[in-house]
Amino acid sequence: MTATPETPSTQRPPRVVVLDHGSGNVRSVVRALEAAGAEVLLTADREAALAADGLVVPGVGAFAATVQQILDVGGDRIIERRLSGGLPVLGICVGLQVMFESGTEHGEEAKGLGQWPGEVTRLEADVVPHMGWNTVDAPAESTLFSGIEDERFYFVHSYAARRWEMEQIGPLSAPKVTWAEHDGDRFIAAVENGALTATQFHPEKSGDAGARLLTNWLDSLPRRDLPRRADAGDGGSEGASGTSEGPVA
Repeated sequence: MTATPETPSTQRPPRVVVLDHGSGNVRSVVRALEAAGAEVLLTADREAALAADGLVVPGVGAFAATVQQILDVGGDRIIERRLSGGLPVLGICVGLQVMFESGTEHGEEAKGLGQWPGEVTRLEADVVPHMGWNTVDAPAESTLFSGIEDERFYFVHSYAARRWEMEQIGPLSAPKVTWAEHDGDRFIAAVENGALTATQFHPEKSGDAGARLLTNWLDSLPRRDLPRRADAGDGGSEGASGTSEGPVA
């Protein structure tokens, strides 16, 4: 009898690791992913994070502090290893911001994870933080916003990336950048760049639209049957999970 390929309805649920680096919004992210149909593990364990179908990097609070938390649990190496193998990563809020080269807060510049060129800076608006529901301007070919292009999403932040500086390289697909505007200041609301996807807003707090966005991301994950082996001498560590919301990002 010839086997037939799995359809999305018959595939096993996607297995997702939420990187536990001390971010305060992890529990709501875990619950939202579970509600969207994923099997979710909250951990900083390297082998688990590398073996998962998808890795989620949440973040609230200050840019520099979040980068340090990620470094403390070896999250930078986990993210780099996954992306070098084309394995999906989703950043949320400050989890988007730290993917850029640097962030400047209160006049001090901190180094980011450097997956994208550019800087995260304070919003140039009369009312800061940008807090509440807002529409986004997504590209027509977006997978992340399929079916929810005209919906509103929940933002809580004072800083953002306000320019996209990555140029298309050779035949590689150009990143899909989604924009939003607050009080006349235009900023990056989401990026779809190969295996690396990120949102400035909080999908876990964005009601039905956020749930659909997470479902879109989960549906895009390839199912992985074989665990990846960790490199010798580069073990992970367990992070402490946070339970309270941090300061506005």
